Amino acid sequence: MRILIVEDDVNLRRQLNEAMGSAGYVVDQASDGEEGHFLGDTESYDAVILDVGLPKMDGISVLERWRREGRSMPVILLTARDRWSDKVAGIDAGADDYVAKPFHMEEVLARVRALIRRAAGHSSSEIHCGPLRLDTKASKASLDGAPLKLTSHEYRLLSYLMHHQGELVSRTELIEHMYDQDFDRDSNTIEVFIGRLRRKIGNELIETVRGLGYRMQHPG
Repeated sequence: MRILIVEDDVNLRRQLNEAMGSAGYVVDQASDGEEGHFLGDTESYDAVILDVGLPKMDGISVLERWRREGRSMPVILLTARDRWSDKVAGIDAGADDYVAKPFHMEEVLARVRALIRRAAGHSSSEIHCGPLRLDTKASKASLDGAPLKLTSHEYRLLSYLMHHQGELVSRTELIEHMYDQDFDRDSNTIEVFIGRLRRKIGNELIETVRGLGYRMQHPG
C-alpha cells in the first residue's frame, strides 16, 4: 500500500514517514501544498495524510482541487485542535477523516488502516481468502494458522491483492501501489514476486489473467 504525506513541519513529516514505513507502507512526501497537489494528481495512492496549514496552497484547497479533478483516494486531514472550522471545511471539501494535533501516532496508523480497508470494502482488521489470513493491524499473514515469512515487498503485494480480492489487478496498478515515485519500476519484478508468493501460499489463490494481470480469490 502506498501513502502520501503532505506536511510542512520537518520533524512531524519525518515521524509520520518512519511510522508509516515501519507499518509496511510505501511513502511519498511533500512539504507544501503545490507539490502535494501535483503528486496526488499524478501518482496513485491508497491514502493521503494532508495537513491543513500548508505553504503555497493550503490543505483544504488541495483537497478541493483533487475532488474536482476526480481523485477519490481516502484523505485524512491534520488539523489544529482548536480550529473546529478547519474540520467542518475539510469534511465539506471531501475529507474522509481528520486527526487533531497533537496526536498519538498509533491513532493515525489505525485511521489509515481503517480508511484503506473501507475503501476496499472490508470492515474488519483481518482479511481472509480461504486458508489465507491477513492481519492488517500487525502487518502479518498466515496460511492455515501457520505464520508466513514474507519479505516487505512480498507482504505489500499480498496485502494489495487481498484488499482487492476478486478484482482483476493489472501489473501497472501493482507497480503504482507497491513502489514510491523514485523507484526504478519494472513490471518484470512483479512476476518474480508473484512467483515467490505462490511458492509460499500455493498456486491456486492467485490467478494469472493472460495479458491483463492477476486476480486473488479462493477457488472453492
